[in-house]
Amino acid sequence: MNGVIIAAPSSGSGKTTITLGLLRALRNAGIAIRSAKSGPDYIDPRFHAAASGNECVNLDAWAMTPERIQTMALGDTPMVIEGAMGLFDGAPPAGKGATADLARILQIPVVLVVDVSHQAQSVAAVVSGFANHRADVRIAGLILNKVGSPRHETMLRDALIDTPIPILGCVHRDTNLQTPSRHLGLVQASERGDLEVFLENAADVMAKHIDLHAFQSLFSPMATTNNAPKILPPPAQSIAIASDAAFAFSYPHLLDAWKSAGASLSFFSPLNNEAPASADLVILPGGYPELHAGKLASNDTFLSGVRNANAVYGECGGYMAMGDGIVDADGVAHKMLGLLRLETSFFKRKLTLGYRSLSSNGGIFDGHLNAHEFHYATTLRAIGDPLFSASDANGVLLADMGLIRGQYSGSFAHVIDRA
Repeated sequence: MNGVIIAAPSSGSGKTTITLGLLRALRNAGIAIRSAKSGPDYIDPRFHAAASGNECVNLDAWAMTPERIQTMALGDTPMVIEGAMGLFDGAPPAGKGATADLARILQIPVVLVVDVSHQAQSVAAVVSGFANHRADVRIAGLILNKVGSPRHETMLRDALIDTPIPILGCVHRDTNLQTPSRHLGLVQASERGDLEVFLENAADVMAKHIDLHAFQSLFSPMATTNNAPKILPPPAQSIAIASDAAFAFSYPHLLDAWKSAGASLSFFSPLNNEAPASADLVILPGGYPELHAGKLASNDTFLSGVRNANAVYGECGGYMAMGDGIVDADGVAHKMLGLLRLETSFFKRKLTLGYRSLSSNGGIFDGHLNAHEFHYATTLRAIGDPLFSASDANGVLLADMGLIRGQYSGSFAHVIDRA
């Protein structure tokens, strides 16, 4: 039940690469380790799991109750939690859901990864500001990342000589540690044929430049609760879930909760032209169907299997696949399942993102839900009854979301938990 959080002053500081390298380095040293990711992220957890050998969960301080977070963090091995964005960055108006909130809820220390590529003595002011910003957040260690040279490292260490926070290591610039990206973040772990080489290289770099024993010494007991959190109940007794590079964005905490509640889960690959097993409900999660739209449109076994299902629910990419068609980034239209009167396009992209408070108007979920929306698709046509009433993190009422047509329903929202 010990843990530590790896955070940074801002996005792009290199905390994901640092985290992956540390997870693999500890694993290589024979140390059992778990991990978690702050916030609504589907990409990084798969890299975490590959690095540590254990499943990575999402801990979301905006969408989940403290009891839920503390219960999900339970385990027999230490946990490394990777933050999101900057340490204090969260949802408007006050930054709720920031990585700092996880530190407060779990009562564990933070290791701050500072990108020093464009500064020298100023690093002391950055560290001092972050260390003293909130009394309920303790920064217990520093990792200086993207150091330019031995001389640069000396300047940084001299600048921080009076800082009481220990420097765990200085990681120098290394082009081999760069990761390819896509509009939703990193390329998926399953798409990197060189993943093991990358992880081993990152592990070697971290083991060389970071004091692993000093890092482990910061692990602290995590706060626990005696209150059992209320879970989102399974939406059906038997559920068939699409799972491959086109439909990869399922939250493990929801699937685990549904299995624990007695639901039977099975999985199928639309890209491999597989039909879902006989089930009460088929779920098409989010992912990148637009990158595989031509193949999906020609996979008859997949299409007929889902069209003949008892009920179908889709989120984001899965919702788009349930529509009449998707226009890809090249402007080519591809026919989809035709279960909803929906057409979407990536030819003219528009970013839509943010937390969502949802009220169900039917479909597979009842009541009020916490969710997240993040996509670049534009809606060309959507005809039918809306699935959700929605508001943003500020409580501002938004346009209704999604569609429901008999046993078919979906929306761009990724449901995280019950409200």
